[in-house]
Amino acid sequence: MSDEARPGSNREREETTTPRVPRPTPGAKPGGPAGTTGKPAASGGGKTGAAGKAGASAAKPKVRRPQLTGRAAILAVVVCAIAMSLAYPVREYIAQRRQLTELQAEKDKVLAEQRKVEEQRRQVQDPNWTKRTARERLHYCDPGAKCYMVPKPKQSGGTTTATQDSATPPWYETLWESVVAADTGETSGS
Repeated sequence: MSDEARPGSNREREETTTPRVPRPTPGAKPGGPAGTTGKPAASGGGKTGAAGKAGASAAKPKVRRPQLTGRAAILAVVVCAIAMSLAYPVREYIAQRRQLTELQAEKDKVLAEQRKVEEQRRQVQDPNWTKRTARERLHYCDPGAKCYMVPKPKQSGGTTTATQDSATPPWYETLWESVVAADTGETSGS
């Protein structure tokens, strides 16, 4: 049996393997054909004539790639679909977090009010607090005790400010009087 007839022979392996891609040379243009450096060919040297032009055009084919490929369009559609599908749940999550913080603040407020009411309830149940409040607010006296009431002094400064305020009319009355005076043609100075 010959090498060609045997399965697994060297010739069969050579035919089934993929062709090797030549390695790029140092200074080569990325994505360009192997062996090109990205520098324009120097004129005067190398191939000349029709053969030189054909060789140059074969070495550098000008293939214009479309800016938006099919894969990029599909990727953009998938990204938009994911963004659209996540937009509503994210918005609901943010709204629920906001509502949760509002409810937490309301709960804290209600608990503070509850503690305040509980403290007031304890005070009302205390008989000493009731007597003290009756003496202070309602001026009650215990039976057999002498109570004195000292009147609060009148504030002299408060009455003078009241008379001063009544002497100058409010700004809107002054404004209205000036409008009426302008309408009738009267002047306040004469």
